[in-house]
Amino acid sequence: MFSFLNKDQVTGEVAEQALDESKIPAHIAIIMDGNGRWAQQRHLPRIAGHKQGMNTVKTVAKAASHLGVKVLTLYAFSTENWKRPTAEVNYLMKLPVDFFSTFVPDLVKNNIRVKVMGYTDQLPASTQQAVHQAIADTAHCTGMVLNFALNYGGRAEIVTAVHGLAQQVKNGELEPDDIDDELISDRLMTADLDELRDPDLLIRTSGELRLSNFMLWQVAYSEFVFTEQHWPDFDQTSLESAIYEYQQRHRRFGGLAPKKS
Repeated sequence: MFSFLNKDQVTGEVAEQALDESKIPAHIAIIMDGNGRWAQQRHLPRIAGHKQGMNTVKTVAKAASHLGVKVLTLYAFSTENWKRPTAEVNYLMKLPVDFFSTFVPDLVKNNIRVKVMGYTDQLPASTQQAVHQAIADTAHCTGMVLNFALNYGGRAEIVTAVHGLAQQVKNGELEPDDIDDELISDRLMTADLDELRDPDLLIRTSGELRLSNFMLWQVAYSEFVFTEQHWPDFDQTSLESAIYEYQQRHRRFGGLAPKKS
């Protein structure tokens, strides 16, 4: 099930009714869309939108942690984003360096651990170094996992998993009949999140109603909330509004709602 939140709903619903602290989604995934459009509306270069979007990541990460979210997965750069203009791609590759150099102390202070999934070996050396350092610097944190999807694509992830399983079958280490949902999940990039590997709630900003190759396997039973807000305008109130909408749903996972006595 999905819904679309307009600007009035984002600012109004949570004010009327508090969130149920017992129903906070354990894993939230966000497609952070609209940086370029945000900048265009203000007659600014696209990179200004990306810079503001980086500040939004800081705001939303701390808000999610304080609300009790266990995993926050952010779609930072897709395998298709390499098609963008070279100057923009180069700027996007520098963002993790700037982001982690300023935000890691706050992450440690808030007990937030950094995780990154994607084909990071294809990133520039400076970007890889910033990512690995942030992971190392927050490895001792035991609170929320801030999981960045960086040079990530859902189809590529599934293909990589299938290749690995096929090789095991070829080597005689695995029977084809042994392959099931759980085994495939164990080969995906979210495997180390264990029972939190599948998002409860998927949010996409900027009004688009598509997945854009993001976590195609993992969101099979996620609740979807789409908002017309551009990512740089997304804040704690926006996050709470999306969670409030999530809390109005009845998740049945293909079954039926329990009968009222």
